Amino acid sequence: MDSAAPNLSTQASALLPGQVVDLVFGIIHGAGWVITYWWVVALAVIAVCAAGEAVVRRLAAKASAERMALELVPTAHFDPSLEEIFRRGVQLARASTAMPWWTPRRAKAVQIRLRCDGSTPLRYRVEGPAGAQRLLTITPFGPDVTVNKAPPILDKPREHVVRAEFILRGKLTSPLREVPLTPDPLQPLVDAVADLRSELGDLAEIRLDIQRAPKWALRARRAQLMSAARRSERREAQRAARWLRQDASGVEDSVSWQLQQLLGKQSGPAAGRRLVMPPVPRRVDPAEALGKLANDDQLVRVQLLVMCASNTEGRAQARLAQLQAALDVFGGHSRWAMRGWRLGPWRVGADHWPTRGAFERRWKLGQCQAPRSNWLRLEELTGLLKPPTVHCRVPLLAHDLPTFEHQNPTLLLQGIYRSPDGRRRLVATHAAETLFEVGVGKAGGGKTERALAQAIGWAHAGGGLMFLDPHRDSWPRAMPFLAHEHLMQRIALIDLNAHGADAPISSWNPIGMHQGQIAHEVVEATVDACAAALGWDDTTAPRAITILTAALTVLVAVNEAACRAGRARDQATVFQVRALLTDTAFRTTALTAVQDRIDAETRAWWDTVFPSLPADALPVVLNPLARLATNPVTRAFLGQPDGAYNIRAAMDTRMIVWVCPGGNGPTDRLLTALLARDLLRAVRSRRDIPEAQRVPFRPYFDELITLTGAAPETIAAMFEDFRKYKVHVHGMTQLLSRLPGPVRQSLLQNASTLASTAGSRSAIAPVTAEWGDAPGPDIVASLQRFEHYMTLTVDGRRIGPAQITGPHLDDVFADYARPSQVTALQRAAQATAEAAPLGHLIARASGQHSRVLAFLTERAPSPGQDPSTPTDGQKKEFH
Repeated sequence: MDSAAPNLSTQASALLPGQVVDLVFGIIHGAGWVITYWWVVALAVIAVCAAGEAVVRRLAAKASAERMALELVPTAHFDPSLEEIFRRGVQLARASTAMPWWTPRRAKAVQIRLRCDGSTPLRYRVEGPAGAQRLLTITPFGPDVTVNKAPPILDKPREHVVRAEFILRGKLTSPLREVPLTPDPLQPLVDAVADLRSELGDLAEIRLDIQRAPKWALRARRAQLMSAARRSERREAQRAARWLRQDASGVEDSVSWQLQQLLGKQSGPAAGRRLVMPPVPRRVDPAEALGKLANDDQLVRVQLLVMCASNTEGRAQARLAQLQAALDVFGGHSRWAMRGWRLGPWRVGADHWPTRGAFERRWKLGQCQAPRSNWLRLEELTGLLKPPTVHCRVPLLAHDLPTFEHQNPTLLLQGIYRSPDGRRRLVATHAAETLFEVGVGKAGGGKTERALAQAIGWAHAGGGLMFLDPHRDSWPRAMPFLAHEHLMQRIALIDLNAHGADAPISSWNPIGMHQGQIAHEVVEATVDACAAALGWDDTTAPRAITILTAALTVLVAVNEAACRAGRARDQATVFQVRALLTDTAFRTTALTAVQDRIDAETRAWWDTVFPSLPADALPVVLNPLARLATNPVTRAFLGQPDGAYNIRAAMDTRMIVWVCPGGNGPTDRLLTALLARDLLRAVRSRRDIPEAQRVPFRPYFDELITLTGAAPETIAAMFEDFRKYKVHVHGMTQLLSRLPGPVRQSLLQNASTLASTAGSRSAIAPVTAEWGDAPGPDIVASLQRFEHYMTLTVDGRRIGPAQITGPHLDDVFADYARPSQVTALQRAAQATAEAAPLGHLIARASGQHSRVLAFLTERAPSPGQDPSTPTDGQKKEFH
């Protein structure tokens, strides 16, 4: 064995030189072949690369086809914390890897789409792997963000399209600027698309793709950065040594240094030039050299693509410039810059060859091929990882707030909205969901003008309304715009501000039965109105309520009998209550005449309880009626047996009724309470009509303080009950705090529209408190005249508070003005209300008691006659 080992080594050493020579000649021969046939090698490499790219594209396209989309809709008070946003970013980064193992990296991404096409201010969508749907659906934002499964978006082709890809420029390791959450970081992007117009085909979309950072690429980038940092430090050390040597040589060659050497004691070689020690390169700190790439935690690679389109030339380019300026907000030592080259006035980028095809493929398939410089930490993407928050001012688009169209019965005018680009647009809400409105603000601020504009627009669209104005100023203001032939026949004027015997006055009998009312509802409405206006209740004045109820029960029975007999002009009025309570003969005749129409319990009360009442029990009831009788206007208005005022008929026939009570004194408050309670009764009586057949009707109440002072519970009940009967109340007041508690609570609880003009800070504070003091009282208090802040309801969503300019009649309805027809309108409105001279109505009211007594006398059985035997009048009634 020992002798064989040297032989083997000798043979190997003998063969090795030949093999080496053969190997060298083989390599030379192969290199020569490659040089000679280089094109074959090149074609082979190209073919392999092309085949590999084709396979990768096919696999990536297959993976991209299985993506899903979610749309995030934030609430109005969405206000996330930094931690919630960071957790959402972690979810997105984790979701980007929820793909099969064979998926190419370019398809492993989650995409955030910020899109605006005019339908909404900014749509926030998240698209990612189908396997990550559960992870992406449950967000850290809780119930403040609704996550909906979103269908694919199909865009119509636009004539002009521009594209751009943004990359990070600046120092690679430097972060973007830290943008605070207040105001919203998305605000610049929202402002950039605020003037987008859907009718021109405008479209703007930003897509942010997020990928988890590949480890190998990150290690390679770190090695490159560390190597560059060390080279930089060496260059700095060499530069410093060079300057140090130059400084030392300069010192030794100076005159002062030479003199020091001559005067000194040193000599020989030691007195020669000094030894200069070059500086040592500073140790490179990895944290300083790598910056945001030092740690692996929450490091992602991003791709930012932008596309703008329009059917109008130039608008897409201008939109892209606006978005580029908006992205500059995020810039610091590192910034977003458009990828491409600029050659004089031309830019070569994503819109041009050779990059356009790759951009279109990534845009269509949602793939991410981010540049090597686009490394970011999740903290730098805070502003883009969430939908718009409460701190974002969102403009109102046509989709959010419809544009008002004249004579469109489905829309209700609200005011003028000024868009961010300066365009002014008449805006409206859907009439069907504008149930109740409340307007607050100082006198002269524009509340009544806005209500008038809304009422006039509603009237021209064919709607019915009632405008109750205690001061009458609204009627002269509205007349020129209502003076149209097709409206005159629908307008009735109830004006109680008469002066002089010839002043025309309409009439109304609150207890009249000639309009088909239900007896007990009429009694209840009148008693409740008096009780509300006079402050009666079951604790303070139970006896007065009982007496008035019993009296009106008898008089309503009398009126029902008169109407059945075809003698509506012989009906009793509220002024016959005094005779019924104080005149024994009249009371006996009345009870006898209607004994078949009142129940035994009521008759027993009159026979047993009424005679036992003390003398001071009646004045509580009679005094208010005496005040009504003393006032000639109320005497004329309420003293007619068959008054023309019929609010139930006005609702059902789309009438326009203007009611102007005389003032706000005790008598006027009682009259207003009667009108309000009758309105409540009439609306509730619509239950006999199927809901689909109920005609919408809109009462407008100016000066709610005056009206609620007369009937607080009635007004509160209107805001609570009228919606069910398609009657929608619009109220205006200067001070919410002066309204009774039940009214104020009902107003704020049920208001579809809540508006405020300028006023004192204390007066406006209750309104802004409903908005969460955004805007605050100071901002609203400084509004100009006719400016409003208001919240609106559109498609079930609350819109605003938004600043809306109140419409001015002379501007919005200038084409409707007919000043030459005002006189004709006045006459037609009075004729529809069957107005008659004040003196004539007073005379007729004075003789009404005699007519009622005559009717009762005819109807009452003669002495000795059986009460069950009908009289001539009763026989006529049955025939």
